[in-house]
Amino acid sequence: MSVFASLVEHLADLLQPLFATASTAAAIVLFTMAVRLAVHPLSRAAARGQKARVRLAPQLAELRRKHAKNPERLQKAVMELHAAEKVSPFAGCLPSLLQAPAFFLMFHLFSSGRMAGHSLLAAPLDDHYADALAHGGPFGPAGLVYLVLFVIVAAVATFNYRTAKRQNATLALGAVDPGQPGAGMAEGLARFMPLLSFATLISVAVVPLAAALYIVTSTTWTAVERAFLYRDMPTAGGTTGSGADGAAGGTQGGAVTPA
Repeated sequence: MSVFASLVEHLADLLQPLFATASTAAAIVLFTMAVRLAVHPLSRAAARGQKARVRLAPQLAELRRKHAKNPERLQKAVMELHAAEKVSPFAGCLPSLLQAPAFFLMFHLFSSGRMAGHSLLAAPLDDHYADALAHGGPFGPAGLVYLVLFVIVAAVATFNYRTAKRQNATLALGAVDPGQPGAGMAEGLARFMPLLSFATLISVAVVPLAAALYIVTSTTWTAVERAFLYRDMPTAGGTTGSGADGAAGGTQGGAVTPA
């Protein structure tokens, strides 16, 4: 983590002529974007895996119907299908898990108080929203900084809600035969998970401002990245989506997690 902190501090020094007292805040934003760009290949790999899952969903559903009374034969048929299509059943999950350590370290860094003594306009980077409310209220100098962040998060969360609602329905319902046990749970999760997009608002309100900047930057990046990577996502029925509403691939962009 000390390496990350040193990099942020050096970047803040470089940005000081342009951003003055807000150079550390700018460094947090740019550093977060740099890390997200570095792990973008993993995001692309995850997108390929998610698309493969949706593309194979009708065939998997047919195998489940065909071998419903023979679990061993079903398992073998599924493995043969994945091998024939050169697709790993974990292709969409593993790349996302590999990104988690870097995101955890960054979130811990910006929550640890290492940014003390720096500010974004009138809001100290180590303060919380409660501090802003205690010194000027929601429309005070520091409160307005948080207000801008809340507006950005709300806009991103609304975008993520719309896309994730269709994404999760495609992945959960497309991969589960409606007649199979667990289909109801998958449908329930598909309806509930998009609501997590708005939980980011709570995160921004309770973590230090430095961590809030990281969360806002990372979730905004995720929303834009997913709109690009999943723009040609096939639906469970085999057609191809277009634009953001046709995208698919999970709820990372709006979750509370710093990713």
